[in-house]
Amino acid sequence: MIREMAHITVKPGAQADFEAGVQKALPLFQRARGFHRLELHHIIEHPEQYVLQIHWQTLEDHMKHFRESEDFQAWRGIVGGFFAKAPDVVHTEVVVGE
Repeated sequence: MIREMAHITVKPGAQADFEAGVQKALPLFQRARGFHRLELHHIIEHPEQYVLQIHWQTLEDHMKHFRESEDFQAWRGIVGGFFAKAPDVVHTEVVVGE
């Protein structure tokens, strides 16, 4: 299991619309191959910043199967207009946990 972590900065005042867009886009992720879970975290100290955390079965499920799909294009169409800049995306795996 890997986690995609996207640090997203939205345009000032776009928080509510961005959050609604992520909610609207949930079905796009839920039907994706290898998708397990999505969480959107709002950074309290920086009101225009978020971390979108998505759990995928494999890196390929995200980078190939989802990123090359029409659903990815639909996702970007729903929320892309709220981005202040391109998201910074990394992938992680748990090495210590309980």
